[in-house]
Amino acid sequence: MNSQNKKKKRQKLNPEAEFRFTLDHCSKTKDLSAAISLYESSPNPTLSLNNLNSLLYICSNSLSNLETRELAIEFGFKLFDLHRSKNSSIFKPNEATLTAVARLASAKGDGDYAFELSKSVKKYALAPKLRTYGPALFCFSDNGMADKAYEVEEHIKSVGLQLEEPELAALLKVSAESGREKKVYEYLHKLRAAVRGVNGSTAEIIESWFNGEKAAMVGLVNWDEDEVKEAILTNGGGWHGLGWLGTGKWIIQRSSVASDGRCCACDQQLTCVDIDRAETEKFAQSVASLAMEREVQSNFKEFQDWIQQNSEYEAVVDGANIGLYQQNFAEGGFSVSQLEAVVKELYNKSKRWPLIVLHNKRVRALLENSSIRELVQDWIDKRILYGTPYGSNDDWYWLYAAVKLKCLLVTNDEMRDHIFELIGSSFFLRWKERHQVEFS
Repeated sequence: MNSQNKKKKRQKLNPEAEFRFTLDHCSKTKDLSAAISLYESSPNPTLSLNNLNSLLYICSNSLSNLETRELAIEFGFKLFDLHRSKNSSIFKPNEATLTAVARLASAKGDGDYAFELSKSVKKYALAPKLRTYGPALFCFSDNGMADKAYEVEEHIKSVGLQLEEPELAALLKVSAESGREKKVYEYLHKLRAAVRGVNGSTAEIIESWFNGEKAAMVGLVNWDEDEVKEAILTNGGGWHGLGWLGTGKWIIQRSSVASDGRCCACDQQLTCVDIDRAETEKFAQSVASLAMEREVQSNFKEFQDWIQQNSEYEAVVDGANIGLYQQNFAEGGFSVSQLEAVVKELYNKSKRWPLIVLHNKRVRALLENSSIRELVQDWIDKRILYGTPYGSNDDWYWLYAAVKLKCLLVTNDEMRDHIFELIGSSFFLRWKERHQVEFS
């Protein structure tokens, strides 16, 4: 299309479309002055919700510029108050509206109003989002109002949302600056559980705490070693959760982690922190519930009872996956030798036999082969091999066993199909990362 045709097309826009076209341009260029001029030149001061949100978005995006900050706050509140007062009975903001105005309130230093706006999502029957609560939380944290920041956190949890690194870092900072060592301990562990690796600004908050006088003073001088060991075991290893132990100045140093899991600064072997017992049990129940919906209930219940009676395993093997690994060639088939190699390797490491989960149809086929019948029967007799019932999906069985028994899971299955989409949580990914062992 040439420039003349474009011009003709633009000339055909009605006033409303022209307003929207210009407003979109102001939004893209973040031009607050042009957006205000556009609004003031409009014959109708009452906007559609979409246009109102666009103007509020431009205002909230102008807060970082000191030259436009005060104008953005003033104009944004003027717009919101006008629409709310003129249409009080029918005005229904959406989540984007409330978030934008909450940001303006936070920039003004009015955390209470920002919090009130975020809580009003319930009044308007809107789905809550973390970003709506951020302005209030950051406002309170930046102004040293720790108790109010904690109140926002509690409300966020009550509506089923999870805090992410920016929010946790803000809470950690206000806790450290106000000398609340128990809260610092709490948020450090929340960061550990929720964030794989902190960013630079969060690292600086952590360093600041440990370099401070308060960090050197807090902590128990005497503690029960057996209690600490039990707590570490309960929490998955690597941490006890009993608070600060010991006193004295901390040694702070940035370092990296070697490929074998050693700290390159102190040369200590780092511990992989597993999922704690309570979370693991909840996950096992979730897997069992999903399996019971999709499997023959009596079959899966029988397996659950069998696992309860045979809980000594430290590893579970996805038999089909290992036996069929790289067997997609002309003479390929189910490789018992591969499965046997895995079983022996696991036994040599722990002196305990693993549990192989394999479909009954395949178990019967293996027993019909005279060259391997004795080995397979020996596995059955020693309770190394469990055959899942006909018509079942053995994925549910080996997954449940590995989770319930807190075992290693030997499989190359990426666990991406529909079964694992049903589970689909960040917890599942963390569990998989800590428990899956691949075969080669």
